[in-house]
Amino acid sequence: MRNFCRILRISFKQRLAIAGVVLSSAFVALLWGLNIGTLYPMIEIVFEGEGVSSYVAKEQEKLDVQITQIDADLEQLAQQREAAANDDQRQQIDNQILWQNSKRELELRKADALAWARPWADKMPDSPFQVLVMLIVVLMIGTAIKLIALTANLMLVQEISERTCMDVRNMLFRQSLRLDLDSFGDNGSSSLTARLTNDVGNIATGINVLFGRTIREPMKMIVCVVGAAIVCWRLLLLVMVVAPLMAWVISVLSKSIRRASRRVMEEMTQMYSVLNEAFAGIKVVKAYNTQGFERARFSRSAQLCYSKSMKASWYHSLTRPATELLGMAMISLAIIAGGYLVLNQKTHLLGIRMTYTELGFAEVLLFFAFLIGTTDPARKLTDVWSVLQRGIAAADRIFEILDQPIRVVDPAEPKSLTGRHQRIAFNDIQFSYPSGPMTLNGLNLEIKQGETIAIVGPNGSGKSTLINLLCRFYDPQSGSVTIDDVPINEIRLRDLRRRIGLVTQRTFLFEDTILNNIRYGTPGASEEQAIQAAKRAHADEFITSKMPDGYQTLLGCGSMHLSGGQMQRLALARAILRDPEILILDEATSQIDLESEALIHDVLSDFLKDRTGIMITHRPTTLELADRVAIIEQGELSDVGTHHQLLGRNDFYSSLVGNDFSSKAA
Repeated sequence: MRNFCRILRISFKQRLAIAGVVLSSAFVALLWGLNIGTLYPMIEIVFEGEGVSSYVAKEQEKLDVQITQIDADLEQLAQQREAAANDDQRQQIDNQILWQNSKRELELRKADALAWARPWADKMPDSPFQVLVMLIVVLMIGTAIKLIALTANLMLVQEISERTCMDVRNMLFRQSLRLDLDSFGDNGSSSLTARLTNDVGNIATGINVLFGRTIREPMKMIVCVVGAAIVCWRLLLLVMVVAPLMAWVISVLSKSIRRASRRVMEEMTQMYSVLNEAFAGIKVVKAYNTQGFERARFSRSAQLCYSKSMKASWYHSLTRPATELLGMAMISLAIIAGGYLVLNQKTHLLGIRMTYTELGFAEVLLFFAFLIGTTDPARKLTDVWSVLQRGIAAADRIFEILDQPIRVVDPAEPKSLTGRHQRIAFNDIQFSYPSGPMTLNGLNLEIKQGETIAIVGPNGSGKSTLINLLCRFYDPQSGSVTIDDVPINEIRLRDLRRRIGLVTQRTFLFEDTILNNIRYGTPGASEEQAIQAAKRAHADEFITSKMPDGYQTLLGCGSMHLSGGQMQRLALARAILRDPEILILDEATSQIDLESEALIHDVLSDFLKDRTGIMITHRPTTLELADRVAIIEQGELSDVGTHHQLLGRNDFYSSLVGNDFSSKAA
């Protein structure tokens, strides 16, 4: 519940909308009670064949008679008190006098009210049918006004719900982008997607019912309860003995619904994961004829989701019957007690005084009507509890991400780098991934400005980790990465990464135009600058000749209609347009054809001039671009030298380059 309250604090920013919701809810509730209240004049006046004026006059006469009778009773009690033999008798008579005085005060108030209403009553129709028509017109007007207020209420509630969800989605997406790569991988894209869609949707529904039905329906109930209390508050207290039992039942069901809803959301996340994997790897699925396996895997996940959803639905389905049964018990108790008082013209029930005067038929029917008027809001509130429990469970899942600590943060007092850097240094780096072995162990490496260095080594030796540390996707456990002797964890992330251009093995292109994909990360670049970057990357030719709309061609999700070489050239164009001081190539040419490799080689040999280049590669043609080659084995720097120096002295490097030449020859 604590996390859902945090969501509510976000929604409280919309103070005017919330004030509008409360006011419109109160207006709807008041008109709800007034519409029910029209039952009394229909029974008491219309169906008794009276007009308004004649009814008021008759009631005034009855009150005058009753007040006269009470005065006579008080005078008689005063005489009895004087003749009382002992203190006990006097105490009993004093209690009766107190009761008669209270009764007289009540009758006088009624008389004053009728005297105030008499001039108005004289102006109203005196025909029963005309009074009936008047009441129906008033009822229709009241209903129309109530519906207008209800429409405004629903729109304001929707405004609060949608704006809050928009804020939560933005917060969650912002936090997701701030997570380090390891945390991002732990949560998984399917989990984050489920939270951004399904969980936020459950929160939206929860907020909607909280600011809608949870405010509006209790107000309607309060108006009806107040109306019933005005008729006979002691009888109301009697029938309210069922309320604690109802509260206990709702509490038990709420906890069960919350637990079951959380399990449904978790299983929904697993189902999203299965879907994402199958769709992302559709080529592999088809190539290996594993459609049946994937269908079975998805079917198992869907079956689990179905089972848990049915369990949650079972708890949800119990709420309405349970509350309606207890509500019916309350009304039945009221009918029995009220019926006894009216039919027997009694003021006491089981020795307890219920009313000052005997209840009339119209009064007890109005009392029942107000009680029945509470059942519709109560029925609507039964759904509220289950919806709120789902919202509470969803809020817990969302704040698991929002409360996750950010491991890589900007420094409190950042330092700035002036001009182009002169030196990058990795100083005694110790690093391991969470719950993993040491990846880099005491590594030292220096890279000068304008130098191109290639990093090679066996799989898992820590090559890509070194790049991740320079981009500050992670921070080392000990040691430091410095630029011009300034530790990069003392530089603002934006300032650091603005100096870096990154081209990875798996190029990612967004579902946008080719032009916007090239400009990604450099939004201020003009179209002409983007085209020049594409020309330098040897991408302009295939864009203008093979793409249907040239630079305005919309790339599909995954850009599956582009070859690997074409995608890499677009990635290089993106990096060229960024004009970085440091260009990082992480196996950027490992999955492209020889023609594309030759073109990219020409691009790099030109673009790397007067820039710092860091390449992770095993291709000889790319290695030839390097001024130096660093070999990393088991997290340590085992050797550094030029391409030709290492060929002559390092067996691992010789075998690596030799194997690649053999592969090409084959």
